[in-house]
Amino acid sequence: MGSETELSFAEDLQLAEVMRLRVQSLQQKGQKRQDGERLLLPHESVYRLDFSQQDLSFLRWNTSLRGTGRFTVTGICQLWTPDLTNLMTRQLLEPIGQFWRNAGDPEDSPIKCLEADIQEFGERIAELAKVRKVMYFLFAFKEGATKEKISCSLTFHKNH
Repeated sequence: MGSETELSFAEDLQLAEVMRLRVQSLQQKGQKRQDGERLLLPHESVYRLDFSQQDLSFLRWNTSLRGTGRFTVTGICQLWTPDLTNLMTRQLLEPIGQFWRNAGDPEDSPIKCLEADIQEFGERIAELAKVRKVMYFLFAFKEGATKEKISCSLTFHKNH
């Protein structure tokens, strides 16, 4: 009988900085991004999940948001080697995780999300974990959500 494990998303400040410097460098040189390149936007940051165990089945997302706002989680497919290559839009996974609480919703109301999308997304992450030790994600914060106001993790069933 397997057991459950919870993995928390960790902000990768170093990688986010590398991506911000790329944007800065393009702006300073007056250059355009590479065709199909995905630049980091000011309201985004890079997070990672480290898989100490790789034979996992997705169970659920654990998310919370203080106050109102919206945040999205976009997975980055596994061909990205951040130190060697720029991030390309084709490397972004579908669907994305969208979580929000609207103004006027009670503070203690559950955070809203697109259930089918986050279920499929979680299953894809578990699938990719079989071949990866680490996976990267773009988190975008909008409408008042900030990284200080959210918590986000995934619970998996360990298959062995």
